[in-house]
Amino acid sequence: MKPPIIAILGLLTPFLFTSQVKAANPDHIEQLLSTRYCQGCDLSGADLSAAHLIGADLRDANLTGANLTDANLEGADLTGANLEGANLTAALVTNASLNESNLNSVNLTKAMVFDADVTGASMISLILDEAQIFNTKISIGGEQE
Repeated sequence: MKPPIIAILGLLTPFLFTSQVKAANPDHIEQLLSTRYCQGCDLSGADLSAAHLIGADLRDANLTGANLTDANLEGADLTGANLEGANLTAALVTNASLNESNLNSVNLTKAMVFDADVTGASMISLILDEAQIFNTKISIGGEQE
């Protein structure tokens, strides 16, 4: 009798000690890509690399850990969005609204951030290697422009 119990416990053990991983809602990804409207959507961990999200409405969306490498976010509204840990390497973020958004630990390596509004945004541990930032209140120390 003991061997079957041990076998069952052996099969269940990985499930007992794993933390829940929240993943993007596939319906929300489809909605965003087809309509560019996804206010309040769960896009956490989504692969949106090279996506054309020009003028997208992503207000209050959860983009935690999303891959937005090479994405075009020109004119996108990300007011109140959570982008913590998102990868925006080489992304184009022009005339975008990032008001009150969470930009903590966002990777903006080689990104182009022009005329973006970051009023009230949290920006702890931004990665800005080779980023081009103009007319946007993001800087590394010193005076803000």
